[in-house]
Amino acid sequence: MKKNFVSNSQESTRMFKMDWMEKLSKVHFSVPIFIFVPVIIYFSWKAFAVAHNNITTFIVTFLGGLLFWTLTEYILHRFVFHFVPKSKWGLRMHFIFHGVHHDYPNDRLRLVMPPSVSIPLATGFYFLFLWLLPYEYVSAFFAAFIFGYLVYDISHYAMHHLTFTNPIMKKIKQHHMQHHYANPDRGYGVSSALWDKIFRSDFEK
Repeated sequence: MKKNFVSNSQESTRMFKMDWMEKLSKVHFSVPIFIFVPVIIYFSWKAFAVAHNNITTFIVTFLGGLLFWTLTEYILHRFVFHFVPKSKWGLRMHFIFHGVHHDYPNDRLRLVMPPSVSIPLATGFYFLFLWLLPYEYVSAFFAAFIFGYLVYDISHYAMHHLTFTNPIMKKIKQHHMQHHYANPDRGYGVSSALWDKIFRSDFEK
């Protein structure tokens, strides 16, 4: 079997010559929690206090936001992160955004998305939802979307560094480890294998 990684070390390999760019590419796994938990709380509050959602509307919209996150996660991972361009510049960008993670899957400072990327992406998605959805649903939907992202980010770190006893988490981790160590062209769902099953990119039994 072809080796699909360079090193399983938890240490970070250097990607940039400039120190400030190197620092921006690394982040402790707890940083997204401090950034996005207040965002989730604020937009959940806004859904009730400003958009006047009742509990049923909030729950249904929240579940919709979570489901949409899992689809977004799948699409980004499969069609953006795993798109391999032919140009030298494109290959360099691919390595920076995702290739480094496959070469060094246990790099402890490159397992969650750095704020320099996650904050602009979150902002862009918020305005997209504001444009597409009725105003009363935006806050709950966005809160759920960010919650889904946060679960994905933290669970992704945990999959690479923790051993699970819970059967559900063991199965999710096994799915992701197969993506890294067996076949990187299948198993694009990280927090859920749902869309792999729907789009037939799951691993064969």
